[in-house]
Amino acid sequence: MAISAKEVKELRDRTGAGMMECKSALEEANGNMENAIDILRARGAAKAAKRAATREASEGVVGSYIHMGGKIGVLVEVNCETDFVAKTDQFQQLVRDIAMHIAAANPTAVRREEVPAELVERERAVYVEQMRESGKPEKIWDKIVEGKMEKYFAESTLLEQPFVKNPDQTVSQLIAEVSGKTGEKIEVRRFTRYGLGD
Repeated sequence: MAISAKEVKELRDRTGAGMMECKSALEEANGNMENAIDILRARGAAKAAKRAATREASEGVVGSYIHMGGKIGVLVEVNCETDFVAKTDQFQQLVRDIAMHIAAANPTAVRREEVPAELVERERAVYVEQMRESGKPEKIWDKIVEGKMEKYFAESTLLEQPFVKNPDQTVSQLIAEVSGKTGEKIEVRRFTRYGLGD
């Protein structure tokens, strides 16, 4: 299928990708513009993931968000590789969105490895007790408890939570998307959420 220069230009205008990348994506998608965009997004996320393993995110910003008439406040540190990207509107918007998400969703930690061990054990003990009370066969308890723990991490860790502005996407996927667009590794280092009276 022949891809016209006009189609390549349109895809480039919509995605910011290089001309050859756009042409290749359109050819792969048989000229379907939306599919080509998805292909480029997937490639961008894959490239960002590849770079993330070797690059260090030592620049960035500390963002803040105050919600509910001053009843909830959030500070969040989001890192990237260069000061240039840290100053872009896209990165600044990402930081604002993450801070707002933290205010709304109240995660326990950035990633599951950072959830305090005593909290994990307490949750696990509750689920085991639920199994004892359920009357289900003991041989399936472990599998059910593990499923409940997975759900717990998905609901309580920032990177695994569904993004409040788009629940079809996790916060981690949102970060990967912006990382793919900026071409830099982006990571949330830490956050603090304050609730009045907490």
